[in-house]
Amino acid sequence: MNEVLLEIGEAILIIAVAWLLSWASRYFLTQVVKRLIARTNTQLDDVILQAVDYSFRAAILVGGIEFALLRLSFMSEAWLNSLDRLFFVLYSLLIFIFLYRLIGGLVRWYGAEVAHKTETDIDDKFLGLFRRLAHIVLMMTLFVIILGRFGIEVSALVTTLGIGSLAIALAAQETLGDMFSGFTIMMDRPFAIGDRVELLDLDTWGDVTDIGLRSTRILTRDNRSVTVPNSVIGKGLIVNYSTPSTRYRVQTHVGVAYGTDIELARDVMIEAIRQQDWVMKDERIEALFLEFGDSSLNFRVRCWIEHYVETRRIIDKMNSALYHALNENKIGIPFPQRDIRIIESTEKG
Repeated sequence: MNEVLLEIGEAILIIAVAWLLSWASRYFLTQVVKRLIARTNTQLDDVILQAVDYSFRAAILVGGIEFALLRLSFMSEAWLNSLDRLFFVLYSLLIFIFLYRLIGGLVRWYGAEVAHKTETDIDDKFLGLFRRLAHIVLMMTLFVIILGRFGIEVSALVTTLGIGSLAIALAAQETLGDMFSGFTIMMDRPFAIGDRVELLDLDTWGDVTDIGLRSTRILTRDNRSVTVPNSVIGKGLIVNYSTPSTRYRVQTHVGVAYGTDIELARDVMIEAIRQQDWVMKDERIEALFLEFGDSSLNFRVRCWIEHYVETRRIIDKMNSALYHALNENKIGIPFPQRDIRIIESTEKG
């Protein structure tokens, strides 16, 4: 009986020492180590310290309790096996807590110190998704390891999870396709937020306001928000008016009457455009005689402007300037017309 009491007393003493060491380690980590790493230029070591702090202190205490209990000679084999499994679960949980906090801390550190310095916003978009996926994988791994330690067959469970994942993937095929297309858009960067784009297959154009995992939002010129699935964008033809620069060449078509002096008409149209304040004077202004139309000699007049945003208004001003210039110089602008002749028959019935 005295030996049993002595062993229990030693166990209590060991647990008390373990608790003191755990408290001392907390002081050491928060007071000594933290002051040392405060001298560094990065917060990464602070993140690692915060992840280690709790699990390290708890591991010292749990280790002390395990050592104290396993020294008790009166413990039966069944009790020892149960304690062994219990402490396996506890150590697994401590490792899980450490990794869980480390992943969360690393993601926050990357978002605060690295992500905003990169040229793309891919990492900003996917940091939260990566953190959640990593935590899910971590929890599933812990679950499988603990089940395996208790002798529970996990191969069937893993197979079931695999089949379930496949079923979910098939059910969410379109959504996953949109997400992969969103990732491709962020990687390839055919456009960025604020760019003016035109989706030729959808006959839609406007300014990009958001690029999400599943869809992209475009604000049209009539102030309507159009949500386009990323898979549709990934398969379609896109015109980006914002790159490589905001400069844009506008053009219009003008027809003059047959018999008009071609060079005179060309000079009149070029000079009319050159006098406008919205045209880029250092770029070439052209009036190209392209074809003989049914009712007119057809020209294509084109020039450069500073910003694509003004395209529609500039074309209006361009057409107005050409119309007035041609009228002032007595150059006719014909319209399609047909002559119909009715021939009366001279035969008598």
